[in-house]
Amino acid sequence: MILIVDSGSTKSDWLVVDNNGNKLMDKIRTKGLNPAILSEKKLFKIINKSNELKAIKDKATHLFFYGAGCGTENARALLNTVLKGIFINAHVEVNEDTLAAVYATINHPKEAAVVCILGTGSNCSYYDGEVLHQRVKSLGYTLMDDASGNYYGKQLIRDYYFNHMPENVRIAFGAKYNMEADFIKYNLYKQPSPNAYLANFAEFMFLHKDSEYTINLIKNGIRLFANNMIMQYKEELKTVPVHFAGSIAFFAQKEIREVAEEMGFKVGNFERRPIDGLVPFHTADL
Repeated sequence: MILIVDSGSTKSDWLVVDNNGNKLMDKIRTKGLNPAILSEKKLFKIINKSNELKAIKDKATHLFFYGAGCGTENARALLNTVLKGIFINAHVEVNEDTLAAVYATINHPKEAAVVCILGTGSNCSYYDGEVLHQRVKSLGYTLMDDASGNYYGKQLIRDYYFNHMPENVRIAFGAKYNMEADFIKYNLYKQPSPNAYLANFAEFMFLHKDSEYTINLIKNGIRLFANNMIMQYKEELKTVPVHFAGSIAFFAQKEIREVAEEMGFKVGNFERRPIDGLVPFHTADL
């Protein structure tokens, strides 16, 4: 039994397949398992809360985990310890989510491409057909994550409070979310996963794309991300496409293509949920 996990800061999707890639049960979903922001105790608690995972934990022979926050050795080691402590009979591999995005978006295993993630967080890497190269080490949602869900959530809240939203948009935003200052501060400073809390607001943009305000907000975030991240690979961009994974990218395809036209890079594939593309990759040699 093989478990393949694609985890963001908001949620984790678990696929359970046999050695031939056949699904053995419906997709399992847990809360996000980001080792950069969650403690070992919290990670254990999230996984053990799933009755479906508890029922199969001793049957798993392989567990391939791809997740946000797994870009450093310490974070990977922490999650590896947690997973091995639960799935005691499984061979466990922990990789950063960018690698999952690569395998899910490239057209063939040896294709070189710049691959971006725009989900709860954001990231960008260059895959040369064999090795993943990352020129900017992520410092997380507080300092980076341009054009991510939490970036847009932060901008929306700021614009609401600074009265930068058009009045009709501001009324709609205030009606949809609890905008009481104490409630927002409680979720940001006293609850776990504040980045996931912020990302929940991003949906609003895609429900109100008839507003020039939201279109500009989306495109300005993408421009910022492209300048800071995609343009780290100026030489590579002359010959390779830029693929995108994640929900923000999926719903902002039009705006991404427009910014790409402005900035002169070629857009490739979009994959909302990378996990499905990982099954053939991990079962090919078993």
